[in-house]
Amino acid sequence: MNLPALIATAQVGQHAPGTPGLVGAVLALLAVLALVVALGWLLRRLPGSSFRQSEAIRLVASVAVGAKERVVVLEVNGEQLLLGVTAGGISRLHTLDAPLPPPTPMRVPDLKNLPNFAQLLQQRLRKDS
Repeated sequence: MNLPALIATAQVGQHAPGTPGLVGAVLALLAVLALVVALGWLLRRLPGSSFRQSEAIRLVASVAVGAKERVVVLEVNGEQLLLGVTAGGISRLHTLDAPLPPPTPMRVPDLKNLPNFAQLLQQRLRKDS
């Protein structure tokens, strides 16, 4: 074999950068996560951002009555309004005399007193057969 050809093939990959190690990958991931958090923080602070709720208007309740139709209750300066919202516009349906009661908080099930799943499954299988 020719010696200059052997030297040329040995030097082909010498100057190529090595692949980043595990530390480089973790640092890149942390940099991307820090960028996402920083952009989220910046978006919340910008004026005109829709992420902040208005203090003057508060959505009390909302119910879908069709594909694009909703009935909502908004509170404006202590007064609650029943509004109909459609694709074509918004119309006031009623002004509530008394405010709606606050919704009841969701109950978290007591995990210590849950029934035994195996027993419930056996009972159900016996009923079905």
